[in-house]
Amino acid sequence: MLLLQAFLSWYINFFARLPTLTLFSRLSLSYFFYFSLLGLVSTFLSVFLDGKGFTSREIGEILAIFTVTKIIAPSLWSMLADKTGQQILIIRVGALLALLCFSSLFWLSTYGTIALALASFSLFWTAILPQLEVHTLTKLRKNAKIYARVRLWGSIGFIVLAVITGHAIGYFSNQAFVILGALMLLALFICTLALNNNKRKRVNSESSELMNVAIWNKIINANFIVFFLAGVLLQMSFAPYYGFFALFLRELNYPDFSIGLFVSLGVIAEIVAFIYMGRIFKHCSLKLLLTFSLGATALRWFLLPLIGANPYLLAITQLSHAASFAIYHSASMAFISNHFTQRQQSRGQGIYVGGVYGIGGATGAYITGILWLDGAGVHVAFAFAAACALLGTLIMLRLKPKMT
Repeated sequence: MLLLQAFLSWYINFFARLPTLTLFSRLSLSYFFYFSLLGLVSTFLSVFLDGKGFTSREIGEILAIFTVTKIIAPSLWSMLADKTGQQILIIRVGALLALLCFSSLFWLSTYGTIALALASFSLFWTAILPQLEVHTLTKLRKNAKIYARVRLWGSIGFIVLAVITGHAIGYFSNQAFVILGALMLLALFICTLALNNNKRKRVNSESSELMNVAIWNKIINANFIVFFLAGVLLQMSFAPYYGFFALFLRELNYPDFSIGLFVSLGVIAEIVAFIYMGRIFKHCSLKLLLTFSLGATALRWFLLPLIGANPYLLAITQLSHAASFAIYHSASMAFISNHFTQRQQSRGQGIYVGGVYGIGGATGAYITGILWLDGAGVHVAFAFAAACALLGTLIMLRLKPKMT
């Protein structure tokens, strides 16, 4: 309870100090609240849905519906951002509408209405991150070291909400999930009001047509196809973890508060990796980092169901999240930033988020929901995840190093 009180006190004080914050702090807070919501949703959405009485197959279907909006929505938002240059306006609209859609979960209880609310929420939530990434990289002039320090605040937000939600659900009901999510979205929206837009001239129709041809050539590039396919497989492999890890720990009789702690341990490792990414980039190629991350993730999913009942071995396994997410994400952002031109950055981010997270996440969630069998198919589900990551590793080996 003291943890919840301390968090609410900090949350209230943050509003008073927002106008006086530096650019670095405003960007960091935006990442903090965005990824705090991700920590809430990716860790406890399945617990919330389980509390509504849905089966594992229904949970998998809802997670797939929730994720499938990422296939199209990010690209549409990003095209609008590239054409208008109004990245911050799109972020603000996305945050406000996501808040309204998510808050509707207070009053919903049926399969159809909850699926619709989550899909609508995801439709607008996906407008935020690609534009925020482009805005941040532009403001920081693609400085990988400073970007990693800003981005690590997203990881801190992830940890804070994962731990707090675990305690809150233990003290209160599953409605704590909705309350905390609405608070984070409100704070994110207020943060976006303090961001300054990068002004750009609108391009004429002829220039726009040339840009579309140019970006298509980037998309069908062999190196990008390799990168894209491996990324889709990685996100498919994450489905049992993001969708069912909390239920997996519950079935092993871990208390609710420990769910947040185990997830947070992985994110702490992720933070350490973000801090040192500047140095890592100096000594390793993007191909090496991407391939290593995929291989480490394949081993992680293979081991997880075998050692999950042992808290010490489970804790050690969680440390590999530094490779599974932090190193892979940083290397992916560097790849996209290098592969696409400045005017293509928003659409490049949209294609990446929509294709990789949308297709990979939705497909993985649906298949995992079928394989999970209300806990009886744990080993099969994680074997599927390991196989996806291993196949992604083999594909990434075909990435041409001279182009990365």
